[in-house]
Amino acid sequence: MKFPLTTLVCALALTGCANHAARERLGIEDTSVLKSGIGASQNEAAGAANPQWVNTYASIKGNRATLASLQTRLDQSPGDKTDYFHAKAQCWIEAARQASNAHDDWGFVEEAIGQAAMITMSLERGTPVSAVNPALRTVSTVRPDLWNIVNAIKADSAVVHCPPAQRPLACAEVELMQAGHDAWTRGFANAETRLPEVRENLRKSAETVLQCKQAIRPASTPAPLPEKITLRADSLFHFDGSDVAAILPGGKLRLNAVALDLKKIPAARKLKITGYTDRLGSDAYNLRLSLLRARTVEQYLRTRGVTLPIIVQGQGSASPRVECKQTKRDELVRCLAPNRRVELELADTAS
Repeated sequence: MKFPLTTLVCALALTGCANHAARERLGIEDTSVLKSGIGASQNEAAGAANPQWVNTYASIKGNRATLASLQTRLDQSPGDKTDYFHAKAQCWIEAARQASNAHDDWGFVEEAIGQAAMITMSLERGTPVSAVNPALRTVSTVRPDLWNIVNAIKADSAVVHCPPAQRPLACAEVELMQAGHDAWTRGFANAETRLPEVRENLRKSAETVLQCKQAIRPASTPAPLPEKITLRADSLFHFDGSDVAAILPGGKLRLNAVALDLKKIPAARKLKITGYTDRLGSDAYNLRLSLLRARTVEQYLRTRGVTLPIIVQGQGSASPRVECKQTKRDELVRCLAPNRRVELELADTAS
């Protein structure tokens, strides 16, 4: 069942008033968690560690050094630091740190670090990342109604246009998973204390999506697509990458949004895609890299249903936007970032 975001915002502004036990209010359906006292099981169905879990997580050290190293890698990973996947990895790190400081020895620290590491490695490599929340051994599902709201927000196509809505959504998912861990350890009251922040993050996300919709579609007149769109290569591709597999998760979100708009453009228009690099490297290499990236953007847009006539070209290091004179390579690479780009320009087919 689908709910309008306006309905979800109103629902999230309310607070639960039922005078029942915390366990009952959490809506837990896992019978092994609900069972207590004599006869309560500690077998695999109830969450006992199995060989698969040990092989996956036993090698993870949930100490400060591990968390600090993972934090550094996430900070240095390419792409937009405010997007959904960066935010989700960060919230998993924070959940692991919080559980570690609380001396939680049930395995959640290792699982949280594992989730953060998996996302971070995908961001580093530029490989696809799934937005689906995994089934973790130490987490039971709580508050199915809030999970329905999570899924309703994620299903709204406007989320990809709205980076400010992505962070609270991602963190709400992690917080709800952490509440599920509290319930799994029978800490039902602790699980409930996390819910106000979950609700607040979901409310922020839903409201922000609505605001983005209003900004993108003011009144009844759609905002016209700019004649030229410039996409930073550092936000589109993994370093030195040029094929579809090298497109970063944040880059895919941006291209998905562009494709949605381009599919509304009349057939009398054509699209020119031009790739550019910075001046580092040989002219031949830069010309090839810029062309490959432009072709990859064309290929990606085609797979998303764009049927406009498309002209693709690579210009290498031509037409730089900035001139840089730094002597240290790292500083020079950062300064030259605006020159590494892919430009999409609309024109009439007759021109």
